[in-house]
Amino acid sequence: MVLLAAAICTKTGKAIVSRQFVEMTRSRVEGLLAAFPKLMNTGKQHTFVETESVRYVYQPLEKLYMLLITTKASNILEDLETLRLFSRVIPEYCKAMEESEIVENAFSLIFAFDEIVALGYRENVNLAQIRTFTEMDSHEEKVFRATQEREAKEEMKKKAKELQAARTAAARGKGGKGQLAGFGGFGGGGRDSSIPVANDVTVIDPTPPKPSYPTRTAGTGKAMKLGSKSKDVDSFVDKLRSEGTEVVSSKTKLSSTGKTPTTPSVQMGSVHIKVDEKITLTAGRDGGLQNMEVRGLVLLRVSDAQYGKIRLSVENNDDKGFQMQTHPNIDKKLFNQESLIGLKQPSKPFPLNNDIGVLKWRLQSTDEGLMPLSINCWPSENDEQCDVNIEYELLQENLELNDIVISIPVPHGVGGPVVGEVDGEYHYDHKHSVLEWQLPVIDSSNKSGSMEFSIAGHPGDFFPVSVTFTSRKSYCDLKITEITSVDDEKPVKFSQEVGFSVEKYEIV
Repeated sequence: MVLLAAAICTKTGKAIVSRQFVEMTRSRVEGLLAAFPKLMNTGKQHTFVETESVRYVYQPLEKLYMLLITTKASNILEDLETLRLFSRVIPEYCKAMEESEIVENAFSLIFAFDEIVALGYRENVNLAQIRTFTEMDSHEEKVFRATQEREAKEEMKKKAKELQAARTAAARGKGGKGQLAGFGGFGGGGRDSSIPVANDVTVIDPTPPKPSYPTRTAGTGKAMKLGSKSKDVDSFVDKLRSEGTEVVSSKTKLSSTGKTPTTPSVQMGSVHIKVDEKITLTAGRDGGLQNMEVRGLVLLRVSDAQYGKIRLSVENNDDKGFQMQTHPNIDKKLFNQESLIGLKQPSKPFPLNNDIGVLKWRLQSTDEGLMPLSINCWPSENDEQCDVNIEYELLQENLELNDIVISIPVPHGVGGPVVGEVDGEYHYDHKHSVLEWQLPVIDSSNKSGSMEFSIAGHPGDFFPVSVTFTSRKSYCDLKITEITSVDDEKPVKFSQEVGFSVEKYEIV
């Protein structure tokens, strides 16, 4: 089918929201919508009406119409299916089918319409996917807002400096000859020798005179001494440290207390690529994956105008069924056929000094075999104690996970856990009653490991188990292999950073 436009209009043909998917003038759209009510036959039940050039497919919405304008050559069955999806989208954003409610949520509806149809052709999406896509954070919007805030702060600083300069100039003007008599002899007309004068401009010392206080007689009593460290404080700190709580002194730098080492920043070139991927996962304690969602985004930043007209070669080794979606300004046909990311209008360059999201992908699954890392926690009661055996296994052997922390909650007020065997290191956080199992790297050569500990409690006390990690390789296994110039097809040097991290990873 070729969908020309989608609109929500009144019974009289007045357009409330209209989205065109092909190039059409406003007068053409308004004319088509105004002609629609005149073609309606009263007393007959239809879902479409045709003219010599277009077909109207419609559905009444109380006092309004959801209307699709298509070509006469389009498939009427596909048109009706698309119309039903459009009609189901509207209640997602509007509480009532009224004109005021439609106008208030016009932009949200237009964004949802764009997820259904692209360039006049229906996308293979359902209502849940549309809801997810429209709710995704816009990195471009965050960057724009941050830029606006930074510019506003700089403008405020500039205005403050100008006001300060104006005040200083005014103070110097008031301190001239006209004020010498008043500040000088106090009626005698002469200058006061305590006020220095240079070039007939009075310079007033802004430091106020120090007030005099009566001298206190030294007594024999003891007074409280600020800043001193007593033995009680030292013993209290030692007790906290013995219980596993990290105590940082005021002289210790904050950077030295961080648990997660910071990833060294990549030296950014004139063309920089950032692949950012995050995972949200919930699995059951008895096995089975309840939900897993992986979302990724390719950000392009061009800082040199001579490299604005470029194309990105994508190597996609995905075998898990990710849904790919390009930015509306990216040539979708070029990406699907040649795995190239380029603008629809090659003569236009990419914007400078902005992180542009050019490609995003998403995977949602309940297939346990797609988990990056499986965690099995086996608590078993032994008299009043509970013996816990926890193990991990890397299921995606092409990944290399770094800075892994597996956090197991433990009962509070029963003392610390007694750890037996452990692969890696562990840390007991007494304050939060959490045992943290720390591993620097998990890869194909170190794909499994275990830890055993004992503590008083019940099997249900050790859930949910949460996991955090980072990786310099994407889960989707997508890479930008080459960037070439559109004009001469010569390769362009670029820098690239890849980050795969955890938003939420729990075994409940």
